[in-house]
Amino acid sequence: MNFEWWIWIVGGIVLILTELVVPSFFIVWFGLGALLVGLLALAFDLSLTAQLATWTLASVAMVILWFRVFKQSFIKTRSGSADGEVIGEIGLLVSAVAPFERGKVRFQRPILGADEWVCHADVAIAAGERVRVITIEGSFLKVSKA
Repeated sequence: MNFEWWIWIVGGIVLILTELVVPSFFIVWFGLGALLVGLLALAFDLSLTAQLATWTLASVAMVILWFRVFKQSFIKTRSGSADGEVIGEIGLLVSAVAPFERGKVRFQRPILGADEWVCHADVAIAAGERVRVITIEGSFLKVSKA
């Protein structure tokens, strides 16, 4: 029993679309492997064993290529740019902040992908005040009165 070429194409498209529902950026490689097998099955008469072996090898090769080559350069290009974009930005304090207590600050335009961030400050600042970002400490912003 051989799978028809169009079954691989449909399966590949379904796997790629599944990536939209489950954003892991991992399923897409199996979908691309299925598309490759579909194209090869269209061009050549492959047995079921050859189709499954090709799909497995192509999918694993694409995953390895992603993690070894492309993902490393992707991380390098994104690191080190966060501080320069955020420091000095002015936002509105949504919930009050005090020393050793966290608050929330909202910005007019999204900062690093979000318009609301958890923050802390050295002095108490009431909700509704304008604040300026001093630094980034872990996943929190340190703010002061603007």
